[in-house]
Amino acid sequence: MSAGAAPAATQSKSQRAYHWIKGRIANQDFTPGYRLVLGSIAKELDMSVVPVREAIRQLEAEGLVTFERNVGAHVSMVDDSQYRFSMQALSILEGTATALAARRLSADDIRRARAVNELMVETLDHFDPRSFTALNQEFHAILFARCANPRMLELVNAEWARLGHLRDSTFSFVPGRAAESVREHESILQLIEDDAPLGEIEKVARRHRSATLDAYLIHEHPDEALGLPAF
Repeated sequence: MSAGAAPAATQSKSQRAYHWIKGRIANQDFTPGYRLVLGSIAKELDMSVVPVREAIRQLEAEGLVTFERNVGAHVSMVDDSQYRFSMQALSILEGTATALAARRLSADDIRRARAVNELMVETLDHFDPRSFTALNQEFHAILFARCANPRMLELVNAEWARLGHLRDSTFSFVPGRAAESVREHESILQLIEDDAPLGEIEKVARRHRSATLDAYLIHEHPDEALGLPAF
């Protein structure tokens, strides 16, 4: 069940359909362009088409589903501009959240984060982008989880969830970026351990996220990347 979802026993049929469809989009079972047949979904969930249609409307409002008259509903296609916007937003939000959490991290938190990063290093020899991305998210979650600003945490987690829909893994496109990423992780950990100024921690964490976007743009859109402003 997704974060924030109500227990199944208290969900309306439309809510149940909404979380069922959204979960399959997030897990890549329903990939971009996948046609959502309302009748088939209703049959799978043992309900009428009406609550499924309501769920589709909600997902359409969130941008996850596109509905066209006389065509039907399908999972929204990946939009490079939306991916770019999310990565830019995440670089700012996550950098700030990491800095705000830095003084609250315990020695055990640092050890756990370093252990995850070491696992990431081990995967480089038999690289799997999806597994690496999952570990990458776990690493960063340890660093920003103790941020005392709940709204900031909500925004960071929302952008991570959005990225999960927009890109299965950026590292699929730029696998060479993975080795650089784990080295930068260690630099961030070292700054936190050294009680570096929070502004420096924020700047390094932000640049770390921006560097992944830059690598993707250089690979996919080299002409556009040349004029990309620094963040």
